[in-house]
Amino acid sequence: MELTVAELDTMPEAAASKLLSDCCGASKWVSGMLARRPFRSRAVVLLTADRIWRVLTPSDWREAFSHHPRIGERKTVVPLSERGSAWAAGEQSGVDQARDDVRANLAAANLEYEQRFGYTYIVFATGKSAEEMLALARERLQNDPDVELRAAAEEQRKITRLRLDKLLDKGR
Repeated sequence: MELTVAELDTMPEAAASKLLSDCCGASKWVSGMLARRPFRSRAVVLLTADRIWRVLTPSDWREAFSHHPRIGERKTVVPLSERGSAWAAGEQSGVDQARDDVRANLAAANLEYEQRFGYTYIVFATGKSAEEMLALARERLQNDPDVELRAAAEEQRKITRLRLDKLLDKGR
C-alpha cells in the first residue's frame, strides 16, 4: 500500500498506527508520529520522524530493533505484517545470492553480536552485499556497547526513513 501524506493525515488512528509500525517498531515513535498529525507534506513527515527518533530512549531503540529479523533470516522476535516482512526481505536481498560460507559467517556474526550487545544486529542493508554486511558486523563487534547502541540506532533511523519513503511513494 502506497499512500499520500493527505491520506496518512486523515486515516483513522488505528490504521495509521499499523502503517507507521511497519516503518518503525518503537511504540513511542508511533504514538509520537500519530500525535503530530496532520503533517501536510512529505518533508514534515520525514523531519518529524527524525526528531521523534532522536529523543527516544535506548529502551525504545531496542524495542524497534526487535522488529527486525537477523540479517539473512526472515523470523523476528515480534511478528511482522506482510508489508513489514516484504520490506525486510527486500532490504536484505544482498544475502540471497551469497555463498554458503558467507551465509554461515554472517549467522555466526549475528549470534556473536547478540551475545555481546543483547539485541539483533541492525544495519541499513539496502544496496549492501552479504560480504559488506558481514564486514560491518565484524567491525562493529569491536565497538564499546554505548557506541554500538548509538550506531545501531542511527542505522534504524535510516531504515525508518527508507520505509516512510516507500510508504509515501504514491503521488511523488
